[in-house]
Amino acid sequence: MKKVAVFCGSSLGFNEIYKNDAIKLGNHFANNKIGLVYGGGKIGMMGVIADTIIEKKGEVIGVIPGLLRHEEVAHNNITEMIVTKTMSKRKVKISRLVDGYIALPGGFGTLDEIFEALTLGQLGIERKPVGILNTNGFFNHLLKQLDIMVTEGYLKQSNKEMLIVSESVDDLVSQMFNYKAPIMTKVINKVVK
Repeated sequence: MKKVAVFCGSSLGFNEIYKNDAIKLGNHFANNKIGLVYGGGKIGMMGVIADTIIEKKGEVIGVIPGLLRHEEVAHNNITEMIVTKTMSKRKVKISRLVDGYIALPGGFGTLDEIFEALTLGQLGIERKPVGILNTNGFFNHLLKQLDIMVTEGYLKQSNKEMLIVSESVDDLVSQMFNYKAPIMTKVINKVVK
């Protein structure tokens, strides 16, 4: 993996442990020459991971929709900033740039991005690893919901197992490097009459 998208909050949350793990992930990326592709912000968890990598002279590419580019949000000290017209175009651009995806703690946007990446894998459109750094059990309830979706017949166990989960930065990235995507049947567009 040469470049990885990291989805995370524009807030730091209330517990310092989340910020500390963002710093650990940033250091791991910089030390292993993995480029960061992210939402382009300078605040919250996004700012922490970007700043950590920049301090070590690593590569940081921000992809931000024009509507969020105002001075308070956009990072102005990264390797490259790509401005898109819409949020949906941002997702497409990020997808084209990266070899994998990681979610750190965040809100709606983080969940939206990581589930879109999983859906692309489920449909066989992409074959990239998708990981969650489960710091402090942050995603435990979400993972339980995925179990319920399997139990109730809305998600295949094999699709759930596409999601790589770890509480350790080193373990998560190692699992992602060793990821073998399952063979999925691509969806074929059919015209319904």
